[in-house]
Amino acid sequence: MTIDFDGRVVLVTGAGAGLGRSHALLLARLGAKVVVNDLGTSPEGTGADAGPAGDVVTEIRAAGGVAVADAHSVADPDGAAAAVARALEDFGRLDAVVNNAGIVRFGGFHRQDPVDIRTVLDVHLLGSLFVTRAAWEHLGAHGAGRVVCTSSSIGLLGSPGQAAYAMAKTALVGLTRALAAEGAPLGIAANAVAPMATTRLNRDVMVELFGAGADELTPDRVAPAVAYLCHPGCQLNGEVLSVAGGRMARFALGEGPATTGPLPPEAVNGRLAQLLATAPTRWWPGPPSA
Repeated sequence: MTIDFDGRVVLVTGAGAGLGRSHALLLARLGAKVVVNDLGTSPEGTGADAGPAGDVVTEIRAAGGVAVADAHSVADPDGAAAAVARALEDFGRLDAVVNNAGIVRFGGFHRQDPVDIRTVLDVHLLGSLFVTRAAWEHLGAHGAGRVVCTSSSIGLLGSPGQAAYAMAKTALVGLTRALAAEGAPLGIAANAVAPMATTRLNRDVMVELFGAGADELTPDRVAPAVAYLCHPGCQLNGEVLSVAGGRMARFALGEGPATTGPLPPEAVNGRLAQLLATAPTRWWPGPPSA
């Protein structure tokens, strides 16, 4: 299958830098018309600057591609609707959305205040929901709409100091699977990527974890998987792909070996070896730090 978007329109949120920028650049090279959405905040989600989105659009156009910039906040329902409206006003249709916008607010679970927690959830989770909701009827109009949400390998598997982030990224898997079920009769497929890439949001953490190897985990090695999931020829629906440094794997939800019979509390304890026969995937090398 040739991945050629032939003028189809894709909205990429958080596309002013990092993963979103790489997604937008590749999609444009493959023939998509791209709406480059980015509020232009700091990594923590403060401030606003239309420059990053505009810079990516300039880069796309210089390479012969087609793109427009949008600087609305997807965490606001009206802003999400305005980003979708930009696609319709400029290009007359919308074929796919890549929900990539995100921020970071690190801190131990007992130290993160409600404002930090809500802000992270607003951008990652509700931003994805609001954009997809505003785009939904338009994605179904041509019978091959595509939704890509951005989960996280680190978020799904857990890490110290990122409770709100992990909660949002795991909730996005639930949203993706619900959208996949609801969208299937409409021709809309929803999938997610769980990338691990070094960006301005996480560089210090990635260098601490991977040393010089952090530089090999580039955003442009994640973008091809996202482009595939955006394509009308993609037959996946409800899947989560772990993508990092050229490596790709499927995150699957499933059950381990079952036990049968009465289950008083003592029986649960006695059957732990059987219940835990299938070991969960871990990425963090040890117990959470204090």
